[in-house]
Amino acid sequence: MNSTEPQIFLIDDDDDVRTALSRTLKKRGKTVIEYESAESFLEELDREACGCLILDYGLPKMDGLQLQAKLLAEDIALPIIFITGHGGVAESVKAMRAGAIDFLEKPFRLNNLLDKIEIAFNISHSLHREKEKRADIRGKIGSLTGREKELLDYILANPARVTSKEIAQALDISPRTVDIHRGRVMQKMNVKTLLELVQISDLIIKSS
Repeated sequence: MNSTEPQIFLIDDDDDVRTALSRTLKKRGKTVIEYESAESFLEELDREACGCLILDYGLPKMDGLQLQAKLLAEDIALPIIFITGHGGVAESVKAMRAGAIDFLEKPFRLNNLLDKIEIAFNISHSLHREKEKRADIRGKIGSLTGREKELLDYILANPARVTSKEIAQALDISPRTVDIHRGRVMQKMNVKTLLELVQISDLIIKSS
């Protein structure tokens, strides 16, 4: 499973439901990959896959909610549309709170599912863009020396106290040394001002 195009990963242990739904979605131009269990999906999982999961809640062994929790814990950006023939209110609430796109009860309207798939694809693209940004920032942070990283950490923790004198006092170095290291940090992080550096602080924190 490796594609930049959005794919639908359909997981349902009911062969008839899985085959019929897959055939219907493929007729509408969707790329669908079928699995009969969460375990078989995880065996082939491409962590960078783009698209969404159509996930049966009532799977044997690892159920839909357990798979959702595992994907979240491993930061795998695949939005989930749950389908179920017997899920209750408590399960649907738990799934939605954990970020599911919807919790559809069988039988459901195809147009409703198609709408949810488009929402999921858009979310997946956004999640992947953010992951790419975080990866880029991790690479930039990895290029910093120990002293440069120390200076960056100080700036992010103290955005209102970033004059050369204030940083020098905090790190017990000279203001001239601060200027040199700060210039290198900004060059490596590809920013022109301290404001830009502070503005990307959320992504920096998420990437560390």
